[in-house]
Amino acid sequence: MDKKLLKKVLLECLTTGGDYAEVFIEDTEKNSIRLMTNQIDDINATHLYGAAIRILKENAEVYGYTNDVSETGLLKLARDLRTAYHSERRISDFEFTDCNVEAHTTFKVLSKDIPNSKKIGYLETAASAMKAYSPKIVQAVASFTDETQTVLIATSNGVYKTDVRNHQRVAATAVASDGKDMQQASDTYGGNFDISYFDSFDFTSFAKEVAKVAVENLDAEEMVGGVYDVVIHNAFGGVIFHEACGHSLEATSVAKGLSVFCGKLGEKIAADCVTAIDDGTIANEWGSENIDDEGNPTRKNVLIENGILKSYMVDMKNGRRMNTGPTGSTRRQSYRYSPTSRMTNTYIANGTSTMEEIIANTKFGLFAKTMSGGSVNPATGEFNFSVGEAFMIENGKLTKRVKGATLIGNGKDTLLNIDMVANNQSFGYGMCGSASGSIPTCVGQPTIRVKNMTVGGNGGKQ
Repeated sequence: MDKKLLKKVLLECLTTGGDYAEVFIEDTEKNSIRLMTNQIDDINATHLYGAAIRILKENAEVYGYTNDVSETGLLKLARDLRTAYHSERRISDFEFTDCNVEAHTTFKVLSKDIPNSKKIGYLETAASAMKAYSPKIVQAVASFTDETQTVLIATSNGVYKTDVRNHQRVAATAVASDGKDMQQASDTYGGNFDISYFDSFDFTSFAKEVAKVAVENLDAEEMVGGVYDVVIHNAFGGVIFHEACGHSLEATSVAKGLSVFCGKLGEKIAADCVTAIDDGTIANEWGSENIDDEGNPTRKNVLIENGILKSYMVDMKNGRRMNTGPTGSTRRQSYRYSPTSRMTNTYIANGTSTMEEIIANTKFGLFAKTMSGGSVNPATGEFNFSVGEAFMIENGKLTKRVKGATLIGNGKDTLLNIDMVANNQSFGYGMCGSASGSIPTCVGQPTIRVKNMTVGGNGGKQ
């Protein structure tokens, strides 16, 4: 869009005393396909196009959006929004500043240009592999979602930047039954990448592992609740840090005093072996972007280093309350949401142990191999998470498989009770919902051990 027009709109926003204005324009094409037991069960396509304007005055914000991105439509929205303020103009002119941004996500072919037949082929391979694994698999569901988003961000600070995001993810779910019990397992894989990444992905092995977990959980014993040393595996195991701690390090909570970590910069909040990072610059990763949704370059933010709180994730508006600058962490689902601080790829960094050493050094406990859903109170950090696949640890060895385990605790206590961190860090791929909508985020960690963790379960009950 023409810079002269955008400058005109932004200056119109500022006539009544606003000190910052922003235009966010988006063109997004979304597709989703679901295959259930070798038949297409659902297919959807969505095209989202529109613009949003935000005006700040000190700590106040007014926000609105429109589908009319003509000069008339944008100026009307600007004039409607500016009526929220009633003081003298502070800013009478500015210039857009050209600056190069390092590309962390690049593509040869966008998802929206790939025929559905190719995506359906991936799903057929996955669903067939799950069904073929065992006659106990009574339902096999595979889905493919993709989203190509092009954004333009212009601000009265002189920002004029564009970015293309090309998210795509495959998911597999298997349901197993032995006539008496039913068990479900699932997994996902995705990224902000070119679809060619899937050409080398082993859909058959991916799907078979999902089916294997569902079938073998049929014979698992019910977990007996109690207090255990819990070994949480890598990849999606990082969801506990993401939910119970990560959200509490976002300025969305910190600036309002709603985080247990308010005012604790420079203080010890975790064990010495814990370093936690939010990094939006990892090449073509699920949560990576070249710029955030305020036009700032994304960054690698060290949140916790050797147990010491080093940084929060900060957006512009909340940064004003906190007297600190943004950290490239501002995100939103679409132009219909006002942006705020959010996670990108958030993980606990590698430690010095191996997974085998952690298991061998655990006399009695639980090995949570995969995590499922859960809930958390971001103000207190109290959480409750279901374990998808789990085994008991006895005398340093994995023994019987258990089901129905639930991890219960508090984020700040859990951070301090981590006493071993392995060197096998990897990611899991999810969608994170918060104040600015649902966005792609990675969670990750190596295998870790948490001492004295409360585990819920129905085993041993009469």
